[in-house]
Amino acid sequence: MISIKPSGRSRGSVLVLCLLCWALLGVDRPKGLGDVAEIRTWSYPAYTRVVVELTEPVSVSNAPLVHLGRNDKLNRPERLYLDIPDIWVGRKYKEGVPVGDGLLKAVRLGQNTLKTTRLVIDLESYDRHRMFTLSSPDRIVVDVYGPQSKPARKSVAKKGNKTSSRLPMGSRPIHKVVIDPGHGGKDPGAVGVGGVMEKDVNLKLAKFLAARLRARSFEVVMTRQDDRFLDLEERTAMAESARGDIFISIHSNASENRSLRGIEIYYLDEDHKRHNLQVAARENGVKPSQVDSLQKALSRLRVSEASDHSRLLAEVVHEDMTTGLNSTYGSVADLGVKKGPFYVLFMSSMPSILVETGFLTNRKDSRLLANDQYLDTMAAQIAAGLGHYRNQARQRTAAAQKSALGNKQ
Repeated sequence: MISIKPSGRSRGSVLVLCLLCWALLGVDRPKGLGDVAEIRTWSYPAYTRVVVELTEPVSVSNAPLVHLGRNDKLNRPERLYLDIPDIWVGRKYKEGVPVGDGLLKAVRLGQNTLKTTRLVIDLESYDRHRMFTLSSPDRIVVDVYGPQSKPARKSVAKKGNKTSSRLPMGSRPIHKVVIDPGHGGKDPGAVGVGGVMEKDVNLKLAKFLAARLRARSFEVVMTRQDDRFLDLEERTAMAESARGDIFISIHSNASENRSLRGIEIYYLDEDHKRHNLQVAARENGVKPSQVDSLQKALSRLRVSEASDHSRLLAEVVHEDMTTGLNSTYGSVADLGVKKGPFYVLFMSSMPSILVETGFLTNRKDSRLLANDQYLDTMAAQIAAGLGHYRNQARQRTAAAQKSALGNKQ
């Protein structure tokens, strides 16, 4: 055994570090700092989401999530870390939060400096990650992707799903549709004429749509099938884990203007108009002024590919919805296809749309949306639109393959 005595300078450095550590453990908490409210994780094949909920908003745009490789000499696993300013955690999470899903080993939080908390995600496997912040409540979301070293403890994906990287959107076959009935449980959404609650309308339409899609040989995954509350990040985590090809979020609209009525379909985009911003704020559960932070997040993420395909999807579904409903129910108010910054859309890495089926605050729309026959007809037209989008995708893929073969000859 070899023993190396530290030099005077080394001993002094060690002493300073020890004193600093003890100071951090016993020092009074500085004023004006936020707290860590909760850590949540969702584990699925090839994908894990980590959410750190905070009591105050933070800015981490200039503090990227750092990836460090494994260091056997230091007995340090591969990890991601982020320094979160103006947050106090103290020793609350000194033991860490074990995950052990084959992708993440654990999530740890510790007081790095008096005014900075360090988030550390110990990895078992890793391919890539992304990070963004959300508000109401304030939280940091980290998505980690990679092949798992062992099966996940929780999954909504069926056995046999490949964990390798997916094909580009334009080359994927369209087979699996994720339906997200908005709101639910403690969150009723909009409450309309006669006390009709949006969460109930959304769920009923989603079930009609699921049946119509299965009749067209689509595979369907629903984020909820009963009256329960789900966080927005949990909804999209389910969609990502299921490796859906299309994501469709079902909602009903509301307005202080009781005469306003009609159908509108949204797809993800940074651009917006005032009305679109107000709708996005309501569905995101934030104030209109807070949607600006989402737009900044959008500009940092690669949304262009998803936006192009989502626009095509929105246009095709809109055409079938309006044509079919007009032929059955006469002139149905049509507010068109629009762009908007919705949390539930930008957290999905597949073509995604949000369907506003009508205004519950309008007497005529509310009466229609309370009618099962009307909802089933609407579901049939949405399903027809998805069928047409699938056919167009097949044609685009076939044309691309034919062109590639021609170039090789």
